[in-house]
Amino acid sequence: MSATVAVAMSGGVDSSVAAALMAAAGHRVFGIMLRLWAEPDAPQAANRCCTLGAVDDARAVADRIGIPFSVIDVRDAFKAAVVDAWLAAAAAGETPNPCFNCNRRVRFGLLLDQAVALGADALATGHYARTRRAPDGTVELLRGVDAAKDQSYVLHALDQAQLARACFPLGAMRKTEVRATAERLGLLVAHRPDSVDLCWTAPDGAAGFLGRHLPAAAMVPGAIVDLAGRRLGTHAGLPRYTIGQRRGLGVATGEPVFVVRRDAVGNALVVGPAEALGTNDVIVRGMHYSGGAAPDGPVRVTAQVRYRAKAAAATLTPLPDGGAAVRFDAPVRAPAPGQGLVAWREDDTVVLGGGTIAAAA
Repeated sequence: MSATVAVAMSGGVDSSVAAALMAAAGHRVFGIMLRLWAEPDAPQAANRCCTLGAVDDARAVADRIGIPFSVIDVRDAFKAAVVDAWLAAAAAGETPNPCFNCNRRVRFGLLLDQAVALGADALATGHYARTRRAPDGTVELLRGVDAAKDQSYVLHALDQAQLARACFPLGAMRKTEVRATAERLGLLVAHRPDSVDLCWTAPDGAAGFLGRHLPAAAMVPGAIVDLAGRRLGTHAGLPRYTIGQRRGLGVATGEPVFVVRRDAVGNALVVGPAEALGTNDVIVRGMHYSGGAAPDGPVRVTAQVRYRAKAAAATLTPLPDGGAAVRFDAPVRAPAPGQGLVAWREDDTVVLGGGTIAAAA
C-alpha cells in the first residue's frame, strides 16, 4: 500500500538511495534537507551535513528521481538541542554523544513534525537499522543487516511514536549494495565519502571547538600523572581528553599509556596502561526503553559502551531512580561518563534500551 513519505536528505549516498528506493516502491515521496548550525567565525565555517555542495547534490538527486525537494532552516534549534547540550556535558567533565539528541530531538523531532505537517505518513532516513511490529503491538528497533554500518546504537532513544513513523530502507542492505544501487540508478553521489566526526566544528575538530567555546576556567592546564601520582607532563584542559584516549597526550613513558580518568578536583589527567581501562560494572542514568517499559528485574543483554565498541554479554538490572546497573561478564574497555550505553536483547538484534554512562567501577 502506497504512503506519503518524507525523506531526510543530506546529499550523501545513503539518504539518496533511501529516497530512490521509496520512490521506486510507489510511494509519494518528497525530500527535506535540514540547514544546521555551524561555528560562524571558524575557518571554513560550514556544517558538513549541509554545505552548499551537499544541498546541490541533494537537489540533483531529487531531480533525478523526480521528487520535490526543500531545505528547512533549523540552525537555532539545532544549536540549542545538540551543540549547547554537548558543550554543557563537556563542561561537566563528560564525553557526550551528540548523535542521540540530534536523532531524537532534531531528525525525529523537528523534522518529523514538519514532515507530518506537510502530509507525510512516515519519515525515511539513510540509517542502517530496521523496525518491525511485535506481537504486542509495539514497534521494535533492530540492528541493520550490515554489522559494520549498524546505527541502531545512535537511534536507541527514539520513542514508540517516533519509531511508528520511522522508515529505514537501507536496514536490510550492505553498504556495497547501496553504492551499487546508486551507480545503477545514475546518482552522482554514488562514491561520495561517508561523513565523519562532529558535523558543526571547524577543521581543528572537537578539541579546538571546546577551546573556543568553553569558559576559560574549564580549560585550565594541569598535570598529567600516572597511577602512582608521578607527574609526566601537562594537559591543555581536561575537556579536551576522553577516557581511553592514547593519541595527543604529549608524554613519553617508554610504553603506551591511555587516559584512565579525569580528576576534576585536582585538575589532573590520570594515565595508565591498557589493562587499567577494563571494568565489569557500569552505572547508567536516564534509561530509555524502546518498548516503553523497564524490565521487571535483571535481564540478560548484550551491550555497547560506545558506538564502535564490540557488543558484550552482560546482565542489566533496572534501578528505582530510572537508571540501570550493568554487569559485564568480562571487563569492557574504557566506559566514559557521558557516553551512551545501549543494550540489545540477548539475541543481540532487538534494542532493549539505553542511557547515559554515569560511572564505572
